Amino acid sequence: MVKIIIIGVILFLLIVILLIYNRLVQLNNKVKEAFSTMDVYLKKRWDLIPNIIETVKGYAKHEKETLNEVVNLRNTTYEVMNADEKIKTNEQLSKNIQKIMALAENYPDLKADASFKDLSNQLIKVEDEIANSRKYYNGTVRLYNNKVEMFPSNIIAKVFGYKSKNMFLASEEERKNINVQL
Repeated sequence: MVKIIIIGVILFLLIVILLIYNRLVQLNNKVKEAFSTMDVYLKKRWDLIPNIIETVKGYAKHEKETLNEVVNLRNTTYEVMNADEKIKTNEQLSKNIQKIMALAENYPDLKADASFKDLSNQLIKVEDEIANSRKYYNGTVRLYNNKVEMFPSNIIAKVFGYKSKNMFLASEEERKNINVQL
């Protein structure tokens, strides 16, 4: 009778471990999917940047510092970056793109340029898509991190090497209003 109880407890524990492990795998895959979705939009924005820079260069020649910073960030090869590097680089790009778009307010000819209008509309659409995909990514990371950090699943996560993931947060700089002075 004692053997049956011990076997029953062991089977129960194995089933619980298996269920927790499978849930960790499922949540990890959701985080990967969410990042991949966001990554598509980040790459789309990444590819728009050179066109915007070239359009703005003709009108805002003395704004070289902002433009050069964006170009330097953009010169990094996107495909070789890991997820954390992509997040950090895109946070910096977001800050600088906001400055570039604010510059357009000071250059009526630039604002009226058909190329710039088209590119800025595309950028606005991509930024909206990035914002939505950030929300989804952060939601899946939250669920995953809860599972990795909460008892008893944190024990299984530690045994199998699952670690908390970083959320895509807006920096302090991004939260501030941009004040462009010429």
